[in-house]
Amino acid sequence: MIGNIVRSATIVMYHYVREIKNSRYPRIRGLEVKEFEEQLVYLKRYYQPITAEDLFQAVSNNERLPPNAVLLTFDDAYSDHFSNVFPLLVKHGFSGCFFPAADSIMNHRLLDVNKIQFTLAVEKNIHLLVEAIFEMIQKNRELHNLESDEYYWNEFATPNRWDTEEVMFVKKILQKGLNEDLRKTIIDKLFSYFVSEDETAFSNELYMSMDQLKCLKECGMYIGSHGNKHNWLASLSAKEQEQEIDSSLDFLENLGVDRFRWMMCFPYGSYNQDTLRLLKEKNCIVGLTTRVGLMSLADNPLEMPRLDTNDLPKVSDSQPNKWTRAVL
Repeated sequence: MIGNIVRSATIVMYHYVREIKNSRYPRIRGLEVKEFEEQLVYLKRYYQPITAEDLFQAVSNNERLPPNAVLLTFDDAYSDHFSNVFPLLVKHGFSGCFFPAADSIMNHRLLDVNKIQFTLAVEKNIHLLVEAIFEMIQKNRELHNLESDEYYWNEFATPNRWDTEEVMFVKKILQKGLNEDLRKTIIDKLFSYFVSEDETAFSNELYMSMDQLKCLKECGMYIGSHGNKHNWLASLSAKEQEQEIDSSLDFLENLGVDRFRWMMCFPYGSYNQDTLRLLKEKNCIVGLTTRVGLMSLADNPLEMPRLDTNDLPKVSDSQPNKWTRAVL
């Protein structure tokens, strides 16, 4: 039973936290700032906030966590996290763990995942995007020895708990379904046409700066690894994975993070046995997945599950939901 897990914690995953309805991109998937604060108040009622260091001590030194422990994690290092999240964490007495993809910060390049998200947010006609992708596949079919349209649709058009089959098809085929060069060509064309031709300006607005990340760290927040280019690690060779991890650790070291005692947040939740071996060799203490569940210290610390913000109430006076009742 979930409720009988001992030495457990709830780890919550966040992405965009912004004034969405009144923004230029009201269809972007994220959490309204007001809802975020309401959720923090809810969490304070039923949980005890912990820090990354508390989790490290529990994993490394077998120290017990407080009852109903909760850790908040923020993927991709959006500027929202500095302007909206950080002040509210301080106000309500929470610590946060933030995970930048190194290349997006250092070289002001948009992550492919964000280009896809904003393209989907801008173009309401998902059929148009699907057709555009198939047209570009057709133009490159012989050059890249591509499969049939039916093959790609059957392979990637699988709905999940948040997205329709068409949305998932767009995401998956552009994230990992084609070879890297062709994927990037298609993503760049779609983003440039539907969203913006100025990637650098968009990137500077979307992500935190090095100074902001340093500020978070100096104020007691944790900065961890989210890879270098936010690649699906399981789709890379062991050597390519090692390069991704090493580049991210070099980046973290420049921020003052201890590369011999650190936390990894898997991009897209993707990893394999090569990943786990490399993390262990490189002194990673905790690995965060996108698998839905409560974390137990009895499990492999490099494969910890998380809840999505949408798995918990976003109204402060809500009664405990199933995930909260499981730890009370």
